[in-house]
Amino acid sequence: MASFNQEIAKKQSHDGVVAGTKAAVLAAIVTAIPTMAVAKKLPWGRSNLNYTAQALVISTVAGAAYFIVADKTVLASARRNSFKNNEAGN
Repeated sequence: MASFNQEIAKKQSHDGVVAGTKAAVLAAIVTAIPTMAVAKKLPWGRSNLNYTAQALVISTVAGAAYFIVADKTVLASARRNSFKNNEAGN
């Protein structure tokens, strides 16, 4: 039984990594476009958003998206499997 639970946990974590990676890529693209546009076009952006600041903004959003989506995916999978196990036991 332990190996079956380990296989389920491994699949759930893999699903979380895949979903988190997709979300991080999407968030990085969606964030990069306006960040770079502001840094090029607006006077405030030109003076305050150097390359390091732009990279920090984009990577922070991508990292947050990764962890939020991965966490939600793993928790949703665990909740689904928890309900399946309870129904099978009753």
